[in-house]
Amino acid sequence: MAERLVGTVTHYFAGPNVAVIHVDQGTLSVGDHLHFLGHTTDLDETVQSIERDHHKIDHADSGEEVGVEVPGRVRPHDQVYKVLAEGTAQ
Repeated sequence: MAERLVGTVTHYFAGPNVAVIHVDQGTLSVGDHLHFLGHTTDLDETVQSIERDHHKIDHADSGEEVGVEVPGRVRPHDQVYKVLAEGTAQ
């Protein structure tokens, strides 16, 4: 499957397992399949919820910084890719 870079991890909070992602390009929506990739990171996650300023939102646009719950540890500067279904040009 194809992947497209959408953002970068800026912070990680271990207690609630939340990654703060700066959306660099495109959009990020609930239900998107993400791939976090870094020097020691390689994990996949389907977005269950997105929060901005402690409020749940359905999607985030380029330039926004949002929180997403993740199943494991991610690190600042990890790249965040949206996994695209075959034939999708999102």
